Amino acid sequence: MTEVGSLVGTYALFESRVVRLGESYTRRADTLKRDIRRMLDQVEEPLNKFQLIDTLQRLGISYHFEVEIKRTLERIHSNTNKSDRWNKEADLYAIALEFRLYRQHGFDVPQDVFNSFKDEAGNFKLCICEDTRGMLYLYEASYLSIRGEGLLDEARHFTAKHLTESLKDQKMDQNLATFVSHALELPLHWRMPRLEARWWKGTGLGEKLSFARDMLMENFFWTVGINFEPQLQYTRRMTTRLISLITVIDDIYDVYGTLEELELFTNAVERWDINELDRLPDFMKICFFALYNSSNEMAYDWTDLCRAYLLEATWYHKGYTPAFEEYIENASISVGAPLTLVHAYNSFANPMTKEALDCLDKHSDIIRWSSIIIGDSPKSTQCYMNEISCSEEEARRYIKHLISEAWKKINEGRVSDSPFNGIFIDTAINLARTAQCMYQLGDDRGIDDDVTKERVLSLL
Repeated sequence: MTEVGSLVGTYALFESRVVRLGESYTRRADTLKRDIRRMLDQVEEPLNKFQLIDTLQRLGISYHFEVEIKRTLERIHSNTNKSDRWNKEADLYAIALEFRLYRQHGFDVPQDVFNSFKDEAGNFKLCICEDTRGMLYLYEASYLSIRGEGLLDEARHFTAKHLTESLKDQKMDQNLATFVSHALELPLHWRMPRLEARWWKGTGLGEKLSFARDMLMENFFWTVGINFEPQLQYTRRMTTRLISLITVIDDIYDVYGTLEELELFTNAVERWDINELDRLPDFMKICFFALYNSSNEMAYDWTDLCRAYLLEATWYHKGYTPAFEEYIENASISVGAPLTLVHAYNSFANPMTKEALDCLDKHSDIIRWSSIIIGDSPKSTQCYMNEISCSEEEARRYIKHLISEAWKKINEGRVSDSPFNGIFIDTAINLARTAQCMYQLGDDRGIDDDVTKERVLSLL
């Protein structure tokens, strides 16, 4: 695999420089892409193919080879007696890698493939603790589980415990230790695949609405996390505009507007009438005008969002603490995920199908699951504590459980029939991944600017 790693690494380096270094590097990059396509075709050993695909994905360049990767996986999947090979294969690393890649690409692979690593009592064999790399890949594979897969839940707890213990071993290879520590912090499946100032300046929202968070860099970071592929440039530009508007409007409802002003603003959005401007205070006129010009075709989606914001503001002003389910139901809209994904779908869906549009209108399951992962954890924790009369620690455990279950449901969406194309499903998943990244250190509003800058620079 040295040749494969070197070739793929060289291509990734050239891709990052192609804009600055011109056509000669473009030709070189095209040559390397042809070489990699040939290798995917010609490499005979399945494990080597899986390793190459995994490397391409980790480098964030697999979108160049989507057709070849899909064909390669389908060929291996259809031409091999998997049940026989799973039973005979003693390499935990190889099985876990194959399982994860198949699940990532929508293949239905049963959790039973890991039964050979369990003893007669049904527990994972302690001998696999000696294979740190294999345990690491089993840990990563366990995050591709769906509901009801107890074996994978058990695998996650078992490997997390023993991988944590392995970090205490001073003799452990430092490169492997780095990978283990990184995975325990946040698993690969939950991470971003990759970490328009002119428009923002033109609206004047950052200067004219001084109370609003001027978070263009953070908003662009969200956007790249959701759709990083070069061909989705238009989608990124539109999504950055959208998230910037959501941020400002969120601040209006959260910290600046009186309840009476918020009701006027919500009414203006519901009516979607430019004549309503006269009834608004000046700061709301600026925001409504920017909103009106930017998204005139999606008034109903903005209405849903503003109604959800107004309900939260009403709760706050009346001192009302909603029940947990009541809060979650409203938060599934107020987090902005449905609006973001509807805008994203309209920017790249071609052709649009009636079934998909109906699902968007009803906020499809995958949109809801993504919303739950994005949801405001501190507020949901408070609601749960108030309703159940439990400790903050217990409430946090429950919220983490909900997030884990939401990921399982998202994973199910990978292998089930869906009215949406693969790009939209990836977008919904990447939105959840970006939320995990942004909220990893707490509410993204409180993340140090230097941390965000470092992430953006490493991303680009």
